[in-house]
Amino acid sequence: MTWLNYHHLLYFWTVAREGGVSAACRRLHLAQPTISGQIRALERALGHRLLERRGRGLVLTEMGRSVFRYADEIFTLGRDLMDEVRGRAVGRPIRFVVGVSDALPKLLVHRLLAPVLKLPEPLYLSCLESDTADLLARLARHDLDVVLTDAPVSPATGVRAHSHLLGRCAVSVFAVPAAAGRYRRGFPRSLDGAPFLMPGPDTMLRRSLEYWFETAGIRPMAVGEFADSALLKVFGQNGLGLFACPSAVEPLVERRYAVRAVGRLPGLREEFYAISPDRRATHPGLAAITRTAREGLLAT
Repeated sequence: MTWLNYHHLLYFWTVAREGGVSAACRRLHLAQPTISGQIRALERALGHRLLERRGRGLVLTEMGRSVFRYADEIFTLGRDLMDEVRGRAVGRPIRFVVGVSDALPKLLVHRLLAPVLKLPEPLYLSCLESDTADLLARLARHDLDVVLTDAPVSPATGVRAHSHLLGRCAVSVFAVPAAAGRYRRGFPRSLDGAPFLMPGPDTMLRRSLEYWFETAGIRPMAVGEFADSALLKVFGQNGLGLFACPSAVEPLVERRYAVRAVGRLPGLREEFYAISPDRRATHPGLAAITRTAREGLLAT
C-alpha cells in the first residue's frame, strides 16, 4: 500500500490556500526551499504536477485543484476530530448519533430518547431515520452510535454488532371514537372483516400481525399499508381504518390522534432493540435509553 505523506500535503494545501509560497512560509514559519522541496516530493509521489508558474505567481493545475479539494476535506475533518476530543475534556456536549428505524412509532422513540437530553453529562443528539438495513450499514461504517429497531441484528447481515433487548410490550388496536365502541364488542373476533391499516411489509409488527390473524382465524380487510408509522396513524385518525400500535404508548396515541384503544391482541408482544457495536452499553446515551426502557416504558 502506498501511504500519503500528510506533511507534504499540508504544505501544498497551505500554499494553495494562502495564494503562494511566501505567504505559506510566513504561516508555517518555514523557509521557502523547505516548502518547495516538500511540494515537489508530493508531486513525485502522486505522479502529477499540482502547481504551475503563470507570470510571477503559481496557480493550481487541474489535478492540483482536485487534490486541494481532498486536502481541504482531510484537514477540516482533522480539526473536527481535535474539537471533539478537546470538547469532551472541557465539558462540551458529546455527539450521540442515533439511527431510528422508520417502523418504530415516533411517540415511542421520543419517550426513549428524551432522557438523553437530561443527563448530567451534556449530549448533542442527532437522529437519522431510515429502514433498518440502511441503518445497520451505516452502523458498520461507524456513522452511527446505535440503531433503534424492532428486531435483533441477524448474522445474515454480516454486520458485527450486538443487540440489546430494551423490552417487550403488548399490541393495542385503535379506532376513531365513533367506531371504537362497536369493535370492542366481541373483540378480537370483531376485527374479522374490519378495515385495517397495516404497517409496512418489512416490519416485525406486520409479520407478527399477519401470523396472529392467521393463527386466530381472523381476517380483517387490509385497506392500505404504510412504511411511515406516523402517516399510518394520521389515516387512522381520519377514520379510514383500525390500526395497531405498541401498548406502551397507548395513552399518548389516544391523546395525539384523538382515537380510542379497542383492545389488546391476546398473546401478541412486540420487541424493541438497541443495536450497537459494543456488547456493553458503554455510551451514556445508550445507557440512558436502556434505563428508560427497562424502568417501565416497555414493561406493559
